[in-house]
Amino acid sequence: MTKPKTSRQAARPKLLVLHGPNLNLLGTREPQHYGTVTLADINLALARRAESAGVDLEAFQSNHEGALIERIHAAGAEGIGAIILNPAAWTHTSVAIRDALAAVMIPFVEVHLSNVHAREPFRQHSFFSDLALGVITGLGHQGYLLALEFLLDKFHADA
Repeated sequence: MTKPKTSRQAARPKLLVLHGPNLNLLGTREPQHYGTVTLADINLALARRAESAGVDLEAFQSNHEGALIERIHAAGAEGIGAIILNPAAWTHTSVAIRDALAAVMIPFVEVHLSNVHAREPFRQHSFFSDLALGVITGLGHQGYLLALEFLLDKFHADA
């Protein structure tokens, strides 16, 4: 006879990956800047690593600023523990996404595939970096995995 459980099993940590505009074209769009790895490849690698670490991970991409803002708002109510954010072109333009992140107060890591500091001057300013736990730029698709490893360490340290 098995003994009934007397305590609740701890919920698995939840992580959200947010991809901004045009990232759905990864693999074919400007490979000299963004590489040849597709968004599906990135999401699969992240999902596999998260699963092996016992973390629930959801990826969301949109070319529409409002959709990303609504997903951030929903994340606040869903108990999302952290976000990996590649705001793409919205990095340099979106006060609205910045305000959404500030409102929900979910810690996040900002990721950029290309080295934005070695590109056009307008790409060198981010509306998010000062709110982020950290910023990873210029390491291609591996930057996402590094952000995930950082957040996994954070989850385990906070547990």
